Amino acid sequence: MEPNDPTLKVLYGYTKALSVALGYRDQLTRLHSERVRDLSAAIGICRGLSESQLDALKIAASFHDIGKIGIPDHILLKPSAFTAEEWEQMKKHAEIGAEIIAATEIEGAHQASVVIRHHHEHFDGSGYPDGLERENIPICARIISIADNYDAMAVTRTYHSARPHPEVIAIMRKETGSKHDPELMEVFYEVVESNQFRPARG
Repeated sequence: MEPNDPTLKVLYGYTKALSVALGYRDQLTRLHSERVRDLSAAIGICRGLSESQLDALKIAASFHDIGKIGIPDHILLKPSAFTAEEWEQMKKHAEIGAEIIAATEIEGAHQASVVIRHHHEHFDGSGYPDGLERENIPICARIISIADNYDAMAVTRTYHSARPHPEVIAIMRKETGSKHDPELMEVFYEVVESNQFRPARG
């Protein structure tokens, strides 16, 4: 699902190699990013984002975890819970990813890098790295946060088993207004009930 804008296609192609590189270190993260991209794009379309916003969303969602290429293997691939120190290291992936994308200096890179930097901000300001809240968080970052959170719980990872779809939805409803944008969550509910985005075990 490449962007439509020719200049962003250049950025997408340039950074796709990094995604492949990350996949060799952590294939689960690469597959996760692809699912987050598709779900984010569906939410963006349903929300009525402009074509330019959708292009930026696709780029940022595709590479939202590219900063994990800068996280040491003993943390990135750890099959158990992180220590407080390890978690602080892992949280740096948002800033590292933004720096990597911005460094390409290709048209559209700055906008994508800002979204990547802020995809772990929370609606109430309790997220990272900058503690942004509400509409101060770019809308594309708010969308990716929702898609990222859903996929992280609904699909088996090295450190946890997949949760059933109804359980994931119940958790996300509780987090609405604190972690996630209530308006965008209504769009998410509409989109995720499509069989296209429901995990097989859901």
